[in-house]
Amino acid sequence: MNEDGCPEPKRAKKSNTDSKVEIKFTQLFINNEFVNSVSGKVFPTINPASGEKICDVQEGDKADVDIAVKAAQQAFKLGSKWRTMDASDRGLLLNRLADLIERDRKYLAELETLDNGKPYSDSYNIDLSLTIKCYRYYAGWADKIHGKTIPTDGDFFNYTRREPVGVVGQIIPWNFPILMQAWKLGPALCCGNTVVMKLAEQTPLTGLYVASLIKEAGFPPGVVNIISGYGPTAGAAISEHMDVDKVAFTGSTEIGKIIQQAAGKSNLKNVTLELGGKSPNIIFADADIDEAVELSHFALFFNQGQCCCAGSRTFVEESVYDEFVKKSVSRAQKRTVGNPMDSSTQQGPQIDKEQFDKILDLIESGKKQGAKLNCGGKRAGDKGFFIEPTVFSDVTDDMRIAKEEIFGPVQQIIKFKDIDELIERANDTYYGLAAAVHTKDLNRALKVAHGIRAGTVWVNCYDVLNAQSPFGGFKMSGSGRELGEYGLEQYTLVKSVIIKLDQKNA
Repeated sequence: MNEDGCPEPKRAKKSNTDSKVEIKFTQLFINNEFVNSVSGKVFPTINPASGEKICDVQEGDKADVDIAVKAAQQAFKLGSKWRTMDASDRGLLLNRLADLIERDRKYLAELETLDNGKPYSDSYNIDLSLTIKCYRYYAGWADKIHGKTIPTDGDFFNYTRREPVGVVGQIIPWNFPILMQAWKLGPALCCGNTVVMKLAEQTPLTGLYVASLIKEAGFPPGVVNIISGYGPTAGAAISEHMDVDKVAFTGSTEIGKIIQQAAGKSNLKNVTLELGGKSPNIIFADADIDEAVELSHFALFFNQGQCCCAGSRTFVEESVYDEFVKKSVSRAQKRTVGNPMDSSTQQGPQIDKEQFDKILDLIESGKKQGAKLNCGGKRAGDKGFFIEPTVFSDVTDDMRIAKEEIFGPVQQIIKFKDIDELIERANDTYYGLAAAVHTKDLNRALKVAHGIRAGTVWVNCYDVLNAQSPFGGFKMSGSGRELGEYGLEQYTLVKSVIIKLDQKNA
């Protein structure tokens, strides 16, 4: 028992599978070569399970972004190898990249777990699996992007072309480093764009290794350029760059606003934003409670709670509320926390001390504002950035933990009475990324699904994220869509060609 009278969460035992993961690439990747930054600066990347430095990585900034953009422009020039390549050959290159990632899957999973802290089983079975499928999905789209013919008035032949945007700047987050890289590169390259990508400074290692596979797969120089560095320098340089034609960003709403402002102040580049969330996860009394408890646990605690679409407002109908809370607490107490390289571990550390401190501060706010702390609420272990699986009940809509994105293993369980009240409360947020409803009543499920203002609504499931299905948010959860056919729209421009027909000489 801990000091709150709750059983301690299970801690994974140290595994014999712990090994030194070889770090192979720490430089910037520009024009198909690994190079040092212009400034010569480096920064450390930290193992969140121990708090210790893994290695130093080259720190790119504006000067390096300028060089990368020039390389991307050269690769996109009319008549270049990339611009004249058959669309089917672009698909072949993406499939080759997927093959190489599959070949090195075990190493990449180990590297992801070392740098990010997520359990190895999640890195290997979930992240790498979805990454490979994403590249293969967009490989299949490469030669299927086409325009239309339009019957216009008069003697004209009118057709449209869908052309690549040009040089695309992409900024990816630290919570799913290798998967978010695929979500960005897959559609951009499929459509024929060139890319300058900034990796998250917390997790640069897998992205740099994939850069080596991009070269090995046979992509021409300058098509993909990858910069490791910080947001205020390298990220800002991409967002403000006059020769970057589009920027795509996944991360916090706060930074999304800055990027959109930078785009407006520079060349009015198109912006795709996938931002924060405070997603309602709704359980009606007629749902299978045991299944709903398990799905809600996964919805919140998966990836240490570090998911933009996490089911972080768990709304439970009044008549089953107490039962749901009791079972949810029991499930959280069984969650295994510890060494992410151990195959039995379900929860690793938070990404860094900044996130660790933010989560603990929000937990304290929940206690102070009157929510009932049922279990967890403290640091787990004595090193690294581990936090106990935490469950609050008696949460009200006005509490910080019910309004702010926690991005950690903290479940908030909120009571509701009827469906109309529930939909209004679920929509009472600046966010609108995702939602879920658990019920056996199809009409009720559809009423909620249609009434909730969110980009994705799951029914009797959670976190079903496939390359075929579009993903993105309403309101301050972002703009534009990633994945699926809808994701291609963000990386192409429509051109209308109108030809005067000479009917006299026909």
